[in-house]
Amino acid sequence: MIGGLAEGVLAGDRRSLARAITLVESSRADHDSEAGALLEAVMPATGRAVRVGITGAPGVGKSTLLEVLGSRLVERGLSVAVLAVDPSSSLSGGSILGDKTRMGDLARAPRAFIRPTPAGRAHGGVAHGTRDALLLCEAAGFDVVAVETVGVGQSEVAVAAMVDTFVLLLAPGGGDELQGIKRGVMELADLVVVTKADGDLAGAARHAAADYAHALGLLRPRSSAWKLRVQLCSAVTGEGVDEVWAAVEEHRRALVEAGELERLRAGQAQEALWADVQDRLGAALRSDPAVAAAAPDVERSVLSGELAPSAGAARILAAFRRGA
Repeated sequence: MIGGLAEGVLAGDRRSLARAITLVESSRADHDSEAGALLEAVMPATGRAVRVGITGAPGVGKSTLLEVLGSRLVERGLSVAVLAVDPSSSLSGGSILGDKTRMGDLARAPRAFIRPTPAGRAHGGVAHGTRDALLLCEAAGFDVVAVETVGVGQSEVAVAAMVDTFVLLLAPGGGDELQGIKRGVMELADLVVVTKADGDLAGAARHAAADYAHALGLLRPRSSAWKLRVQLCSAVTGEGVDEVWAAVEEHRRALVEAGELERLRAGQAQEALWADVQDRLGAALRSDPAVAAAAPDVERSVLSGELAPSAGAARILAAFRRGA
């Protein structure tokens, strides 16, 4: 089964790719080994795509920009995959999964693939398996893989750890609103794009871009090969969209010429390795019988104030080691 699915992915079959992503996103224990075998089979075909992360606050226009940019890239003959992580309800687990609707034109393009995925309770607003889904899209032959995140909490950190170029979208405003931008978010970006630079907001967008550019001058760049820049664009008029992509390509060339792209991806892979080890250890600990037996007493002691949480954690881990 896995061999046939891998062959379908490598042949660029969209149905096979969708099935493969569903498999790697699954939290079922019986799917884990199958997902591992699938990824091992396709890994030699990965690594060739341009990996782009798009983040920003809800309503800033991430999906709208991706729709226009993706359509233009398809017109140039490139194939584009978009992994759009949707917000999920913390109560019901439900997800709107509306990106495929918002990117209607791009979704219908033969050389495009849009995969909406619910974020659920995944740390950082990036769904479980998103990095593996990115690798599968590369194996399927896509020239560009874009990851659009929820844009809240730690999503910026999560997406920056799996892409080559991290694009932060900001709405017009500047001035006092500049104070609300977290320094850490700005330091993660390779490119800052002020959106909605049209109509009545055109002047505000230019003012915001100037303020952001000044603020960026005070930050230490992520790479010595690239100077962080600010650009304007309007997905409504299309103005500035080509320039955004040109900046992405220029950033990638700068990393390649400096020998930093390979080092960047190696570091990301190492980080993903240990993050996954941590997740798997946590899952193994929670399902361990010895832990299940010890946990109620430890929790009661912590809740009553008799035991510090750190000491309780030590007892849980001790029970886990005894049961291993």
